[in-house]
Amino acid sequence: MNSIAVFCGSSEGNDEMILKDSYNLGKILAERNINLVYGGSKLGLMGQVARGALDHGGKVTGVIPDFLKTKEVVHPGLTGLITTKDMHERKMKMHELSEGFIALPGGFGTLEELFEIVTWGQLGLHANPIGLLNSNGYYDELIAMLKTMVRKGLLKKANFDLLLIAENIEELLEKMANFKPMPTPKWMNKDQT
Repeated sequence: MNSIAVFCGSSEGNDEMILKDSYNLGKILAERNINLVYGGSKLGLMGQVARGALDHGGKVTGVIPDFLKTKEVVHPGLTGLITTKDMHERKMKMHELSEGFIALPGGFGTLEELFEIVTWGQLGLHANPIGLLNSNGYYDELIAMLKTMVRKGLLKKANFDLLLIAENIEELLEKMANFKPMPTPKWMNKDQT
C-alpha cells in the first residue's frame, strides 16, 4: 500500500493512549513510506496523526470540504490540501487517493466514514483493506454489537470479516498487508451507486 486514508476524531478526547496511538500511526506510516490521506485539520486526533507523519518526513494530504475550512483549523504544514464542495465529495476523494483505510477512535463523523467505506467494500465498489484500530478498547462495544448483528443474521460473517480489527498498529498493518478481498458481486457495478 502506498497510501492509507485515516478516519478519526477532530477532538482529542481524554485518553492519553488514544492520543499516543494517533501520533504513532502517523509516525509508522511515514517510516514505511505510506502516504497519509486524512481530513486536513490540525485539531484533535486528526492533528496528532498528521503531526506524527510530518515529524518523521511523511507525505500528508488533507481533504477538507470548503464549509469546514471556517470551522476547523487546516493544518499549515501539509504536503497537499484538497478542498471539496461537500462531505460526500470529500469521502470520494479520500477513496480515490487511498489503497487502504484505517479508523481510529472518533465520533459520529468517524463512524459514518468507516461504515460507508465498509459498505462500499461489501458492495464490491473497492477491494481495499479496512482497518479498525481498537485503541485502549475504544471500540469494544461496537465490535460486540457487530458480532450481535452477525449472530442475529442481519450481518453476514463474510461482511463482518471485511473489517480488520487490531489493538496495536503493527498488527493492524500486517492484517491489512495480508488482506484478501471478497469476490466482486456480479450484480453490482459502480454506476449503480
